[in-house]
Amino acid sequence: MMPIRNLFGSLPTFAVEPDQFHVLQSALSFREYLLEAIRHATSRIYLVALYLENDEAGREVLTAAYEAKQRRPELDIVICVDWHRAQRGLIGAEKAAGNAAMYQAFAEQYEHAIPVYGVPVRNREVFGVLHLKGFIIDDTVIYSGASLNNVYLHFQDRYRFDRYHVIQNLALADSMVGFIRNEMICHPGVNNLALAELPSTKALKPAIRQLRLSLGKASYGGEKQVVSDQQVAVTPLVGVGKRFNALNQKITELLADAKQEIVLCTPYFNLPKVVLREVKRAIKRGVKVHVIVGDKTANDFYIAPDQPFKAIGGLPYLYEMNLRKFARANESHIESGGLSIHLWQHDHNSYHLKGLWVDRRAMLLTGNNVNPRAWALDLENGLLIDDPKQHLLTKFMAEFDNIHQHTQRIASYSQLESIHDYPDKIQRLLKKVIRTRADRLLKRIL
Repeated sequence: MMPIRNLFGSLPTFAVEPDQFHVLQSALSFREYLLEAIRHATSRIYLVALYLENDEAGREVLTAAYEAKQRRPELDIVICVDWHRAQRGLIGAEKAAGNAAMYQAFAEQYEHAIPVYGVPVRNREVFGVLHLKGFIIDDTVIYSGASLNNVYLHFQDRYRFDRYHVIQNLALADSMVGFIRNEMICHPGVNNLALAELPSTKALKPAIRQLRLSLGKASYGGEKQVVSDQQVAVTPLVGVGKRFNALNQKITELLADAKQEIVLCTPYFNLPKVVLREVKRAIKRGVKVHVIVGDKTANDFYIAPDQPFKAIGGLPYLYEMNLRKFARANESHIESGGLSIHLWQHDHNSYHLKGLWVDRRAMLLTGNNVNPRAWALDLENGLLIDDPKQHLLTKFMAEFDNIHQHTQRIASYSQLESIHDYPDKIQRLLKKVIRTRADRLLKRIL
């Protein structure tokens, strides 16, 4: 296998016109744009997400795709979701058939069916899922960390805030479709969840093992285009597992090469050791580091104290403990302005932003949470944007101004609650977790 240091030389680069790059500022505008693009598609619709939920927003998206298919049967429509996630209910909910039942019901209702491929990255969901991102409609890539359900698409009162980018470029769209077709859906481990008869995960074990090995060697295809001073360069990256992972390596390199400024977004403060090390090194060499993270109450696992207790509700507190420890260790840098920690919170909404912006030149759009799970278990991807002439600076500044509308900058670690401030049931749970060292395992897989 090719060493990682030589791998970047073989990756494609696409020259994108700045006016073909757009930033959407809200979950609602993302939903509206996605639905409109699906309705007006003329050649292809490729939707890839962790899940497409059996709720109002999920059904709205699936209905739009089916109606487009009935109008134009020649449309190439493919949907990919995680195999395991599609066949279970929500965490903490009663046992259910999962979203696969909806896919099968839709296929029976319409003349022209749409395949919904379940991609099993590992034999068990806890050890790896499909976390690949990107919706490709005709020659446009709509890139977001969002999955497809009510809260991600702001269908009702609440929303889960993410980042939403639109890139109109045929070669980039072809590259991403090529990966889906050639590295995922053609593999025997990947099956159409819209069919009534499905193989068991146990029966697929050998195929799943081969799929993961294959994905570990896979990369996006395409040419290395010449990028003029009037354009920006976009390189798609993909990775699964720690070894020979171009995406992990690029994140590390971006942090190590930063000269002036780093902006790091992550919904769960649980950085891999190598990322934490590079962030600390950057601060020490005088790089201004901004970390934008969700408040514990903006975590998608947060359960208000007046609601019935569930163990999964301890996770946001565990992440806050990580953040408090990091802030305390870097208190002097917070005081000097070398480190800025911004907590996002807006009413009862949740936060799901990811990505890196380095020296206002390199931007990594990604679904990668920059945590140990993303680093070692899940199939992740990202779009690296190199913009030396800062053609996109105004658009990214507007995006971050929008993000900061609902953030509070932490002046001291003491502003973050400690374990003694938590509800009694959370305290007991976390003390038990720490005493048994289960927190080490949880930080690796959640």
